[in-house]
Amino acid sequence: AWVNSLSMGMVFFCSPIVSIFTDLFGCRKVAVVGAAAGLTGLLASSFVSTIEPLYFTYGILFACGCSFAYQPSLVILGHYFKKRLGLVNGIVTAGSSLFTVSLPFLLRVLLDSVNLFNTLRVLCVLMFILFLAGFTYKPLVADTKDKEGGKKGKFKFPPGKKICNFSVFKVLSYRIWAFGIPVALFGYFVPYVHLMNHVKDRFGDSVPEEVLLLCLGITSGVGRLIFGRVADYIPGAKKIYLQVASFFFIGLMSMMIPLCHVFGALIAVCLFMGLFDGCFICIMAPIAFELVGAQDVSQAIGFLLGLMSVPMTVGPPIAGLLRDKLGTYDVAFYLAGVPPLIGGAILCCIPWVHEQQKLKERAKPVDGETTEKMLENESTLVSNTTEKPVRELESGI
Repeated sequence: AWVNSLSMGMVFFCSPIVSIFTDLFGCRKVAVVGAAAGLTGLLASSFVSTIEPLYFTYGILFACGCSFAYQPSLVILGHYFKKRLGLVNGIVTAGSSLFTVSLPFLLRVLLDSVNLFNTLRVLCVLMFILFLAGFTYKPLVADTKDKEGGKKGKFKFPPGKKICNFSVFKVLSYRIWAFGIPVALFGYFVPYVHLMNHVKDRFGDSVPEEVLLLCLGITSGVGRLIFGRVADYIPGAKKIYLQVASFFFIGLMSMMIPLCHVFGALIAVCLFMGLFDGCFICIMAPIAFELVGAQDVSQAIGFLLGLMSVPMTVGPPIAGLLRDKLGTYDVAFYLAGVPPLIGGAILCCIPWVHEQQKLKERAKPVDGETTEKMLENESTLVSNTTEKPVRELESGI
């Protein structure tokens, strides 16, 4: 559990650093270097013979490389798409669902025929494709280095405030979002890590547990396409209600897993869970664009993913510890459903808060214009009063 949890957690823990590098060097360079690091970590993992080195090669090096390759793929979309950003995010993120569906069967065949180490080497081919894909990231928005350096190609190190843009936390709606999402994720990934072991404990080897991953992957891909399109029709920060609904259903489905004593019922639960998992994932970037704007979206996503790393890393091992103490996953799944419900409740207030912020921002320019007009009127009066005596003096002379 720790190897998988460390790997998932590091992908998100590195995100604030990735966002800084993305702002400094651009999406293309960061994605290419990240894919190269991930390829190195995965290849190194195929040569270890004990579990301890995997904590570094797979849990840290491979995961960090994936983090550097992953986040630019979200940021680059905002350079090309505005009106249909939700649909585009749904299409792009649906790619991971496609591999969630196909990889379990491929991995089963590879593990049975060529063992674990050669399977990891085969997976290196996918990382190499990701490495090549990074070269296609051509930003349309001018890079920070071009703005700061003046001449193209001459890099001038920007000020510290621009490297770590903590100004996004001045936006109250973003602060609530960045707090609510990690709260919800304490139990979010527990089913994804422990569901297969739970099925073996309850049903033995008589059922094909890969079918559950198939159901999760298919409906997650469908959910990303559907809810990504739906998000384009929902104005402003009200898109957050889609995430609230997704957390509610995911929490409910997690609690229902121990109640499923028939494998068919467990399949139905996984279908619904995958559908709303796709909803949560595909609208993260569009919500970030709504809350902080396109200019700060890179570090806004980075800080959020960094905060997500803590619950994602801690949650599954705690569930595994409960299994070791109690002999069953039932209590772990019941408790895993509580944080998504709490996190969803916290997010409900964001649209109202964001609307109040926009009203205040609209009021500020009006006050500024009024002040400027008053100053202009005063300066006009002063100039008129000073010009009058001069004219009278000149006429007298």
